[in-house]
Amino acid sequence: MSKIVEIAGRQVGNDLPLCVIAGPCLLEGLDHALGIAETLATACEAQGLPFVFKASFDKANRTSVDGVRGPGIDAGLEMLADVKARLGVPILTDVHTPEQAVRAGDVADVLQIPAFLCRQTDLLIAAGQTGRPVNIKKGQFMAPWDMGPVAEKIASTGNDDILFTERGASFGYNALVADMRSLAVMAETGYPVIMDATHAVQSPGGQGHASGGDRTMAPVLARAAVAVGVAGVFLETHPNPDQAPSDGPNMVPLARMPDLIADLAALDGVAKSRRIRP
Repeated sequence: MSKIVEIAGRQVGNDLPLCVIAGPCLLEGLDHALGIAETLATACEAQGLPFVFKASFDKANRTSVDGVRGPGIDAGLEMLADVKARLGVPILTDVHTPEQAVRAGDVADVLQIPAFLCRQTDLLIAAGQTGRPVNIKKGQFMAPWDMGPVAEKIASTGNDDILFTERGASFGYNALVADMRSLAVMAETGYPVIMDATHAVQSPGGQGHASGGDRTMAPVLARAAVAVGVAGVFLETHPNPDQAPSDGPNMVPLARMPDLIADLAALDGVAKSRRIRP
């Protein structure tokens, strides 16, 4: 049976209308975040889809020590709280330590566990103890059928509001591959499954000092996943990806997001009305 996770009054489930989780990789300022969030919220509202704004206050796993990490937890959470208050949109953000989980849980509607940290027991338990829904990104080194025990760590806190996100699997050096079978396998747990179409086209460390990627393939993977039938898609976007401080090569230009969201809404309607999802 498919579980429904409620995020700030919005229901997310494998058999429900597609949820769009989207935003910039890093917070770059309040006005920047507000502009992106408003564009995305408007596009999702036009299609009748629930929307969750995603942005990170810290990127702790940058390739280089010189990589921009973000505004930090104090300024970052303040910005996210402002976006939430002004636009009325739910917020998702990454946490990297148990201490960050506790603090972010006061602001964010969803806490996200980064792929590299998806088996860190203390972090998972701390996130679960906040009572917030927890989105776990499947590690690039993990098989989809290995995610059950990960969810059990969070569920041991009494918090069963869990989502799984596919973001590709390691396929040799500096390469990922997205296996659409993974979506169906993880859906068998009943937990909502999200497709991260932008990180799945990443080339980890592919530029030596930073990760590369091929943003032209992100819409392809998003459409493929929605045709399978998923609870949601995760997309990073930016007004000018080539100027983004993090993950620019795999981000979808903001100007293209409304049309992409409309395409995904149409595919989602067909997939779920015809019960294509396994």
